Amino acid sequence: MSDVDFDQIPEQALAWYRAGKGAALATVIETWGSAPRRVGSQLAINGQGEISGSVSGGCVEGAVIVEAIEAIGDGGARELEFGVSDGDAFAVGLACGGTIRILIEPIGAVLSEPMLSELVDARAARSPIAYGVDLDSGARALHRDGFESRFRMDRSGFEEGSRRFVAIHNPPLRLIVVGAVHIAQALMPMAQMIGYDPVLVDPRESFATPARFPNQKLLNDWPADAVAEIGLDTRSALVLLTHDPKLDDPALDIALRSDAFYIGALGSTRTHAKRVDRLKDAGFSETDIARIHGPVGLNIGAASPSEIAVSVISQMTQVLRQGTS
Repeated sequence: MSDVDFDQIPEQALAWYRAGKGAALATVIETWGSAPRRVGSQLAINGQGEISGSVSGGCVEGAVIVEAIEAIGDGGARELEFGVSDGDAFAVGLACGGTIRILIEPIGAVLSEPMLSELVDARAARSPIAYGVDLDSGARALHRDGFESRFRMDRSGFEEGSRRFVAIHNPPLRLIVVGAVHIAQALMPMAQMIGYDPVLVDPRESFATPARFPNQKLLNDWPADAVAEIGLDTRSALVLLTHDPKLDDPALDIALRSDAFYIGALGSTRTHAKRVDRLKDAGFSETDIARIHGPVGLNIGAASPSEIAVSVISQMTQVLRQGTS
């Protein structure tokens, strides 16, 4: 599975359960030392031993599958802990001294079908959602707010000082780039490499071509139309690179009315000042306009198109993870 694929592990578990095959979800709930899969990683298992996903990348999976099939049969949740000695670490897929703890939850008996269905529906709607389980009481619930820091950091884990585990389910990150310029040629693959699903928009067909942007999603539409059709939410970023008000401004109008976590616009300080004046004339407040990162990117002294792309990706990451610019 590539970094930009939206994993379908809960969806697969639900499909297997509804098909009468029985299913369970195994989730990494804690790690010590180095581990090949982060906390929150999941593996779906059905009663016939079919799997989707991964919790370790090594032979720990074999033990987890056996335990999951037994849990499907007896209807009970299980906590498993695997510690690996230095001599066996490489073979199992854990770094020297690595330890992981895994929670197995049979669908139906422990994790109810309605709750899993609601979780799957939220993921399909690109709505961030958290699944919380108290490992002492067995209480389980879904949450759409209350874990802002965890949502921002994509960080599942135990709440401090408790046995309450929170699994974060965020939609994939999405980036809309307007303007098929040299910076975009570097920015698109960089964004894809770190987990974004990027789309390039430019109505100029001679600019946005597969030859200039191989293996990238291209839309030869007017930016405002494309942005409106794709949509912008809390997991979306918009970067405008055209310098052309007739292309940038209508897209900005949509972005400033959206929940996009990042809005960036290329241009000098003078260009941005003119942009600000136009937006004020259009009725946007100073608070609205302050959401725009212009000139775009962190001030790292970038000169080449590739360096500017690095500065943009860095700023996007800073805003996403820290909420600052």
